[in-house]
Amino acid sequence: MNQTKKIVVTAFALFSLFFGAGNLILPPLLGFTSGSVWWLVAFGFCVSAVLIPILGILAHAKLQGTIFDFGKKVSPTFSLIYSFIIYAISISLPSPRTASVTHEMAIAPFFDSPSWITSIIYFSLVFVFVINRSKILNIVGKLLTPAIIIILLLLISNILFSFPFDFSTMRIPSPFTDGILEGYQTFDAIGAVVVGGVIIISINIENKQASYADKKALIRRAGWLAGLGLFLIYAGLILSGTLVVGAFDSDISRTALLSGMATLSLGSIGNLCLSILVSLACFTTAVGIVTGTSDFVRAQFKGSNMAYMLTAILGCILGVVMGQFNVAYIIAVALPALMFIYPITIVLILLNVVPEKYGSSTVFKAVVIATVVFSIPDFLGSIGYAETIAGLQSYIPLSAFSLGWVVPAFSVFCIVNLVSNKN
Repeated sequence: MNQTKKIVVTAFALFSLFFGAGNLILPPLLGFTSGSVWWLVAFGFCVSAVLIPILGILAHAKLQGTIFDFGKKVSPTFSLIYSFIIYAISISLPSPRTASVTHEMAIAPFFDSPSWITSIIYFSLVFVFVINRSKILNIVGKLLTPAIIIILLLLISNILFSFPFDFSTMRIPSPFTDGILEGYQTFDAIGAVVVGGVIIISINIENKQASYADKKALIRRAGWLAGLGLFLIYAGLILSGTLVVGAFDSDISRTALLSGMATLSLGSIGNLCLSILVSLACFTTAVGIVTGTSDFVRAQFKGSNMAYMLTAILGCILGVVMGQFNVAYIIAVALPALMFIYPITIVLILLNVVPEKYGSSTVFKAVVIATVVFSIPDFLGSIGYAETIAGLQSYIPLSAFSLGWVVPAFSVFCIVNLVSNKN
């Protein structure tokens, strides 16, 4: 296989890693509410949903390790706690969300069936696949992504050529920062940290004859190519959502908007195909999350199969409980957790990407502490204490946009490095 083909194949693998079905329901509604500033929303969304996750892959390529290695410069204890929190969030929120998306897109439009029945059947099947670790999902997954991409490209192109570029009034308060925060809901930065190591190991095995420098170059080029593909899809969906404003009610849900756009652009058959493919992609994601979490817990208990089984059971029970709620509710519930853990994840990714001389253990500790401390007001604001902390937020740059950690973390990074270099 020549170098160009290797880059393309690797880019496709990375694209598949981040291109979850849940991601598809977020961009259209962003565009639907953004009007003429859709491009600014798209830029913000892609910062957190494309740039940071791709940097996470580059960090994995540098570390050649697992999720535990991302935080070990802070301390092994911190890294272990961080890993447990990440897996707990993954199994409690994005995994159940896949069942909710499946119900709203593929079941509710065609069958008069309650969501709890969908959740029970869905996670019963997830459990069967998790305990059998079937390779069928890997094969199906490789076919699903290109099929979804083809349908999406048809959907986007049909809308772009069918609707005039007349933009409605902006209904989003802070286009750029709201785009960034909505990108949190993709969970892609977390995905990069959790499963990026598996992708890197696979790439290393398939290219074991190549030097370390060549492998890093391959991953870097493939990463940016995958990022470009994600950016184009997301930007296309956001722009498409902007153009179809007049065709739908202003209070339409995320899943209903995507389904409506598919019907508008591709007809009822196209919508049906998209619903089926999205549901299958959701299922592979849920199986991957529950399996990965169970593997992690088993490793902490010295390879105990009982720990694996109990974690799989717990993960599926959580999926049934949370999966029967609608997508909007799960996204709302996820927000506080993401407001706290996502900033930490972002700074760990960035610190692991910077040159070694700027990423000492002292820098890691100081920046992470600053991030944790200044994420607390944003977290409190997300759980209903916005008025209580309004006075405090007025003293923290960007805190009004729920990004109060950014300036303190960057300042601490610069100060600690300046002091360290002087010494």
